Amino acid sequence: MIQTVNVSLAFGGRTLYKEVNLKFTKGNCYGIIGANGAGKSTFLKILTGEIEPNTGEVIITPGERMSVLEQNQNKYDNETVLDTVLLGHKRLMEIQKEKDAIYAKPDFSEEDGIRAGELETEFAELGGWEAESDAKSLLQSLGIKEEDFYKLMGELDAKIKVKILLAQALFGNPDILILDEPTNNLDFKTIKWLENFLLDFENIVIIVSHNRHFLNKVCTHICDVDFGQINMYLGNYDFWYETSQLLLRQQKDQNKKAEQRAKELKEFIARFSANASKSKQATSRKRELEKLTIEDLKPSSRKYPYVDFKFEQAIGKEILKVENLTKKGMFKNLSFNVEPDQKIVFLSSNSLVLTTLFNILMGKEEADSGTVFFGKTIKPSYLPQNNSEYFDNCHLSIVDWLRQYSKDKSESYVRGWLGRMLFSGEESLKEVSVLSGGERVRCMLAKLMLEGGNLLILDEPVNHLDLESITSLNKGMINFKGPILFATGDQEIIDTVANRIIDIVDENTIIDKQVSYEEYMEKFKN
Repeated sequence: MIQTVNVSLAFGGRTLYKEVNLKFTKGNCYGIIGANGAGKSTFLKILTGEIEPNTGEVIITPGERMSVLEQNQNKYDNETVLDTVLLGHKRLMEIQKEKDAIYAKPDFSEEDGIRAGELETEFAELGGWEAESDAKSLLQSLGIKEEDFYKLMGELDAKIKVKILLAQALFGNPDILILDEPTNNLDFKTIKWLENFLLDFENIVIIVSHNRHFLNKVCTHICDVDFGQINMYLGNYDFWYETSQLLLRQQKDQNKKAEQRAKELKEFIARFSANASKSKQATSRKRELEKLTIEDLKPSSRKYPYVDFKFEQAIGKEILKVENLTKKGMFKNLSFNVEPDQKIVFLSSNSLVLTTLFNILMGKEEADSGTVFFGKTIKPSYLPQNNSEYFDNCHLSIVDWLRQYSKDKSESYVRGWLGRMLFSGEESLKEVSVLSGGERVRCMLAKLMLEGGNLLILDEPVNHLDLESITSLNKGMINFKGPILFATGDQEIIDTVANRIIDIVDENTIIDKQVSYEEYMEKFKN
């Protein structure tokens, strides 16, 4: 068990959290969520002891071992891959080192013999004799080749280092496992393996992640860092989000009878309970959800932008036809037709390939050969990955910037749209050139909604966005009645939006399948 008691922390007059009291218990996986800068990673550092809180304390059950995913990829550059994993269990390595020193003594004494015996007992109890084979097995499960086990970490590519540091954190069955953005730079198969590992893991897991699909798969609880508080909720990310949204709607509808509100909540809980998968954690979560009472639920104070793409121009039969499109070094003879009900995700190991394709479709770049034909009724709206041309060296305020793309130029109308995207009051008077990456993307989303395009082309739309904005965008894409062409690394969006996949594997290989993302990755991707 790990517990925070009246933990408070402030930096430079800004309070991150005040009197946080949380208890993390065995068998559960806790996802820490919050807006950018809310203090999620800082909270993990308080739990690990790296940062001391201003007030309060962190209590850990005596004898329990904590393991933390190392963020510094270069820390173990002078260690072999296998030793790096073994160093994840510090006590085991300390025992091994002391044992080796004792046995190396030329004047081995009776006292040394007694100490060596004590160390051997502890070593065996901690699984020391199986440690090396366990570490190798873990590495192989993560796709690390046996030939790399004795290489120095400094010789390896960053993407391989990430897997090895993950193996280090997981090694030795820690009692408390702390993971900060564990899916970053991991491939699909490794993320899938990690999900299954954590679903069967029987101790405490505490995770910070922006990967909603991952949080939904592994979490039994969500801890929301918001307005100086950290509140814990039962269930995964979707359950937390849908619960808070339902309660907020009910709060606004004061005329609805209490009995009707209670019925809605009970049905909602039952629906989520039934969706639990077969894993140990999900089964436990299902039992907990079934015991959940209406009084246990409370809405989050978190605010979400409003994303809802609508169009007036009806969509005809011809939407987009691409024939034998070629760009040297990127793709050759790429051909596809877009149907009215299709939401197509484009995949490539090189994001520049997809950006180039979308720019060609929108007339911003020239292809070497091939044709692009849009139907007469089609009005495409494009969200580029690089939006700097819209903001750099632009001295307009946000409200004047957005006014450029609105048919109704009135101040109240434009400010209404900005309010939907969480720009309120004096915020809307900020100059767009100084906006953060996330603020710029929210402005671009407002622009797209005002344009009313009936074909959306979105290039990595979640870049720079926080979880709230990503969730709202995801819903907007699901609800959009027209076709979408998009590229993203967000698996939850791909899973819930895409009904067709076009994978530009290399210049000469293009795979086009109307299957789900998971089915595609398992059946068609090596």
